[in-house]
Amino acid sequence: MIEIKSKKECCGCHACFNICPTKAIKMVEDENGFKIPKIDTELCINCELCKKVCPIINNDKIENQPITYAIYNKNDEIRKNSSSGGMFFLIAKYILDLNGVVFGAKFNKDFDVEHGYIEKESDLNQFMGSKYVQSTMGDSYKKVKEFLDNGRYVLFTGTPCQIEGLKKYLQKDYEKLYTQDIICHGVPSPMVWRQYLKYREEKDKDKPIKINFRNKDNGWSDFQTYFKYSDREYKEKHNKDLFMKAFLSNLCLRESCYDCKFKKKNRLSDITIGDLWGIDNIIPRMNDDKGVSVVIINSEKGKKIFEIIKEKCIYEKINLDDVIKYNPNMIKSCLIPQSRNEFLENIKDGDFSVITNKYLPKVSVLIKVKGKIKKVLKKVMKKVLIRNDE
Repeated sequence: MIEIKSKKECCGCHACFNICPTKAIKMVEDENGFKIPKIDTELCINCELCKKVCPIINNDKIENQPITYAIYNKNDEIRKNSSSGGMFFLIAKYILDLNGVVFGAKFNKDFDVEHGYIEKESDLNQFMGSKYVQSTMGDSYKKVKEFLDNGRYVLFTGTPCQIEGLKKYLQKDYEKLYTQDIICHGVPSPMVWRQYLKYREEKDKDKPIKINFRNKDNGWSDFQTYFKYSDREYKEKHNKDLFMKAFLSNLCLRESCYDCKFKKKNRLSDITIGDLWGIDNIIPRMNDDKGVSVVIINSEKGKKIFEIIKEKCIYEKINLDDVIKYNPNMIKSCLIPQSRNEFLENIKDGDFSVITNKYLPKVSVLIKVKGKIKKVLKKVMKKVLIRNDE
């Protein structure tokens, strides 16, 4: 048996599922839609490989010296179609140009999120843009190993726990494997996402043909949730869209995300990327509201890629502690709301709008007014700083 005290510790990385030689482990959905391992004791041969590859059981301390940059892609079109600064595209293209393979999270035909791979640059758009749902890994780790054993370059992208799950599964270093993780807020429930899709379909009386969690038509700092239909569009600010509000209020995250073992400065991945929130306090001259990334170099492989792609970027070295100050998700887990379990139970059968609004934290009028004043002051200060730089 896998020696995890309770399922709330399991991050759902699928390493145990991929390693099991007798296929005794199946990944099944729990009552909240999260995949957890279930062991068929009749098939289990007690080889204990599942224990050896579990990144929770084998959570190693990593020693490195991260190098941090504020950075964005010079190509505005790529940046527009990216969540922040368009860095994933350049990293992935480097691997594809080596006849490599890129793994990442994508929507399937039903807009569930799953991991897959591509071998052509023309397919990169499938992986571009944030997917705020935990992806189903399936047998992706096995496929990564097959490509590596055949001498192919591989870029594997995912959450920090997915990267560590892959590394534990492989059980050795591969020269041609490159990994890139993200600064992760936490992974929302696929069940809640499906309920939201159902709600939108009923409300909009159509099925979407495209979904974007980070539409930038109103700018990077005021991104929107976007659904494209055959004859119409749905756009709503991220702080008003119901699913995004539930996600950002931590109502629907996986239990392990509230005590994440992988939020840390020193990462096992070669490169970590994320949004450079707090840019106006860190390096305001780079903020044109089109999206700026933070890139954290964690290894020699990461340095190698950075040296190759940097000529296509605008970048400047910054302090990692400044990044963490404005994006504490790098090292801190989210707080679990007291109403989380009630929300997840009631959202299964109730009206999505009614239930979500019932359990969202209430924001006082005073806080709203203070927030608006703060935004105005930031815009004024930004203009002043830009003039001073000129």
